[in-house]
Amino acid sequence: MLARNFKPDPFATARQFVHDHFPYCDGVILSGSIIQGNATSTSDLDVIIFDRNVPSSFRESFLYHDWPMEIFVHNLTSYKQIFITDYERAIPTLPTMISEGKALFDLGGIISSIKLEANQLLQAGPEPWSKKTINMKRYFITDVLNDFIDAEDRGEEVVIANTLLQWLQEFFLRTNGNWIGEAKWIIRTLRKYDAPFATKYVESFDSFYRTGNKEPIITLADQILAPYGGRLFHGFSMGEN
Repeated sequence: MLARNFKPDPFATARQFVHDHFPYCDGVILSGSIIQGNATSTSDLDVIIFDRNVPSSFRESFLYHDWPMEIFVHNLTSYKQIFITDYERAIPTLPTMISEGKALFDLGGIISSIKLEANQLLQAGPEPWSKKTINMKRYFITDVLNDFIDAEDRGEEVVIANTLLQWLQEFFLRTNGNWIGEAKWIIRTLRKYDAPFATKYVESFDSFYRTGNKEPIITLADQILAPYGGRLFHGFSMGEN
């Protein structure tokens, strides 16, 4: 059966690639939009390969049998450092890919074991923010929000709004003990945690981009900050012992 745009079957293509290039690997996972059922005409194949013989993790992108393909190659320990990095930045890209992906090959249960690690990390959530971190984030959001309110140059307004779009979702999700996302995963992560809030979030920024009305963003920011004391300027300090 042919896939969208008459491309070869994605599962068969991934298996053939592994057979051609990593015939002695220990396990393979196909992940991404193909597995999630929301693939588009530009979707690629995300193939995660575990091979004890590779010295370190690496990533490579190319075209293979009409498919854009990204491979993520790890040995049986190198992925653990990426798990740590993803945990520290609170963006669990690799654990999510592994958790949601489909195993195409699993020698001796290696994939099952790594999936268990990924699921445990995802379920535990990121490290909670300290009060000091929350106050620091409040201060910087307040500073940018004030710039946004005062800005009269359209270019400056748009750029500042983009910064608020990033910082407000991070503050909302992290203070609620959740992972965050990047790019399209910002809205997907928000929707997964609180769909009504995600709709309000999009509408607030969309209103500004379409009409220049700042009020929905200002109101949204104040609502997000309110449970933690609201805007912060007076009395804030950094670097003191």
